[in-house]
Amino acid sequence: MDHYSHSSSRADRKTIEKNRRSQMKDLCSKLSSLVPHQPTTELVSLSDQLEGATDYIKKLQLKLEKLKQKKNFLMGNSQNPDIKGLQIPAIDVHASGSDLDVILTTGPDCQFMFTETIRILHEEGAQVVSAGFSVVDQTVFHSIHSKIGDCAVEDEASRISERLRKFACDFN
Repeated sequence: MDHYSHSSSRADRKTIEKNRRSQMKDLCSKLSSLVPHQPTTELVSLSDQLEGATDYIKKLQLKLEKLKQKKNFLMGNSQNPDIKGLQIPAIDVHASGSDLDVILTTGPDCQFMFTETIRILHEEGAQVVSAGFSVVDQTVFHSIHSKIGDCAVEDEASRISERLRKFACDFN
């Protein structure tokens, strides 16, 4: 009877170990399926697959950290005291007679805001005379000089200013 229980427990251990290896193989296969692979014709060892997965996760962590920093910067939570609290995007509109000057402050990935501002000016009948930009750190300052019609200049400037400010506020 002792011989039977000894061989039974040995069989149980073998079964348990076989199940453990099978489960590990399945988990490694799942992990491997989540990691982008370089096309290769040779078989990759399990340790190389795990190392590749580890490297990929580390790259994702770095990318996530950079994106968090960028988000904080764009949201005005930067650690740089010179730009802390800067609401991006921001728009300032100055009217003087038939001249309308727009200063648009954005992050580096907000080029669409510049084109949208130009589109709004055109829709409102303003003629863009000149436009330029400058970049300081991760902030882009766009300067747009335009002319508006001769009649009811004040009303027109006020209407355009309000529409541009609403556009910037809707983005925030």
